Amino acid sequence: MNELALELNDVLRSSACYSFLSEEGKRMYFPKGIVAQSAEAGEKAKLYNATVGLATKNGEPIHLSDIMSQYKDGIFQPKDIFSYAPGGGDKKLRAIWKREMIKKNPTLEGKKFGEPLVLGGLTHAINVASLLFVPYGSDVVCPDLFWDNYELILKDLRGANMILFPFFTDDGHFNTEGMKEALLNCSGDARLILNFPNNPTGYSPSVKEKDEIVAALKEVASTKKVFVIIDDAYFGLFFEAETNKESLFADLVDLDENIFVAKGDAATKEDMVWGFRIGFLTFGGKGLTDDVYDALSKKTLGAIRCTVSNCDRPGQSMLLKAIEDGKNYQEDKDDLFEEMKARYEILRDSIEKHKGDTCLSPYPFNSGYFMAFSTNGHDAEELRKYLLDKYQIGAINILGRTLRLAYCSVEKESIPDLVDLVYKAAGELWS
Repeated sequence: MNELALELNDVLRSSACYSFLSEEGKRMYFPKGIVAQSAEAGEKAKLYNATVGLATKNGEPIHLSDIMSQYKDGIFQPKDIFSYAPGGGDKKLRAIWKREMIKKNPTLEGKKFGEPLVLGGLTHAINVASLLFVPYGSDVVCPDLFWDNYELILKDLRGANMILFPFFTDDGHFNTEGMKEALLNCSGDARLILNFPNNPTGYSPSVKEKDEIVAALKEVASTKKVFVIIDDAYFGLFFEAETNKESLFADLVDLDENIFVAKGDAATKEDMVWGFRIGFLTFGGKGLTDDVYDALSKKTLGAIRCTVSNCDRPGQSMLLKAIEDGKNYQEDKDDLFEEMKARYEILRDSIEKHKGDTCLSPYPFNSGYFMAFSTNGHDAEELRKYLLDKYQIGAINILGRTLRLAYCSVEKESIPDLVDLVYKAAGELWS
């Protein structure tokens, strides 16, 4: 059990509420991870705050003008704002999201998969998928560079045994062989969670690497059943020509009858509505019938019912109106992509100038909102605090050995200075 959970249990032990804690309740805690570190940075990071995965410009969240403009009288009927949303979400929004999913992933055209269900953000989607399909004590395979919420959901809430494999090979590619070996070593059925573009590294596989991942999963499925959770939080932000531009869901949904896949995605980053908390959960698998998909939907609806009851109605109404009727919907999304790509290119070039530095080694990155450094055996938390206290720069420590920068929240003209100061701080500490 996590040390922080044990500390909280000790605080509660003398009170009446302690005897009511479930096993999940006893394992629950608030991690000193990205959220806590971001809060600390909010107090001290006056120069640059590269902690939060929220794209900003001129100090404000980047947003769809077609949604911002809806805050006017007469746009919506009261039912669009104040009534409960249907269980599983607005049916029209779900249908449009599925249509858009196929448009963004042409490989899905003509394939059979479930209807997306609306969840309370992507975290909720992963949580519900885990609640339904990760029994206590299950082995779950995950790359060793992962979003800290995975540990909280899978290990501490679900009691899973997380089997980690090195994310990268020695030559900087996704470690498909390591993934396959870990899956084959699972006791019983295999479970896997993958996130591309990856948080924290900002890496997505090339088309060639994607094909290797698919082939490896097909090979594993010849000996055991495989459940794959695809976390598509940063889908679409692919900046290099050779990078795979589609979700792995598109290849896995009809790959093998022994492969069952759940796609978690969200309007959160794709449509820049972080505060709306609109996520989607979609199931797929070769040979699954309409009755099976209906049963999966009903089980998911039960999980939604007993966690958040149902999901945000005003956000769904505004998102649906923007997608259907927005004059600037695609233009705003294209502008965000170009802005993030420009920041990515400036960051890439700024880091290249420090090639050969021995204090920090950048992991490969080519997509998303983030990049990350290996601290080469040094304490990433020490560097995080030093950057915050001396230079008023916020960054994220991952597991004490990785420092993550969220360049999505730093103006492009400031990125070279941010990179120089991060390297300077590391040199002051460790050279």
